[in-house]
Amino acid sequence: MSVSGTPAVVSVSISSSLNSFRALKRYSRGLTIAEFKCKLELVVGSPASCMDLELYTVDDKFVMKLDSDEALLGSYPIDDGCRIHVIDKSGTQLGEYEDVSRVEKFQIPDSEYNKRTDSARSFLKQNKLGQYNKEEMLKREAEQEQKLAEEKALAEAIPVGSRCEVRVPGQPNKRGMVMYVGVTEFKPGYWIGIKYDEPLGKHDGSVGGKRYFECQPKYGAFVKPQHVTMGDFPEEDYGLEDEM
Repeated sequence: MSVSGTPAVVSVSISSSLNSFRALKRYSRGLTIAEFKCKLELVVGSPASCMDLELYTVDDKFVMKLDSDEALLGSYPIDDGCRIHVIDKSGTQLGEYEDVSRVEKFQIPDSEYNKRTDSARSFLKQNKLGQYNKEEMLKREAEQEQKLAEEKALAEAIPVGSRCEVRVPGQPNKRGMVMYVGVTEFKPGYWIGIKYDEPLGKHDGSVGGKRYFECQPKYGAFVKPQHVTMGDFPEEDYGLEDEM
């Protein structure tokens, strides 16, 4: 507390003509307006020499301009919660400092980055992690190849046109007909295209603009071969057509 009983620090909301956000900050009442403007540079991005300051009450009513650089901040009727609005006179456009696409990005050449010892790449190399662990990478590649081979074998055993039941853990079983077997463009691996007996699917046999088979909207779906069981499954009536 100051000698007079007025708090030595005041909490104010800072707004600016340069951007749309507000910042709640605490400042010493003993700052001159010139010193206060210098601190505001870091908040709003406007040069201190290009600022005009306006004081508003807690309920956003204009009070006065803070127009004396030599005066102390505490000499103005500023209470906690008041707003100080910074008007930029440099000619900068509204939102210019918010558009990060216009910010020049720092890029270091790959050859220079490889020389650094404090980078994430250097850490991975030193500890033989991720792509720098050849044994682990080879193991993963082998596992992926084996998984793909097993998936291919399962898929090739499912003939197009056969009746099937789709059994996915945590979901109700669904019956339909196999319409497509093979790889797709939307995800890696082997997939089975199903035309369900009822509109329990997601599409009409077309995904990502590419058509794999024909069916009614919401009757088509793609599932992994391990979830498809072939058999003489008669069509089931789910009663969906009776729903409104």
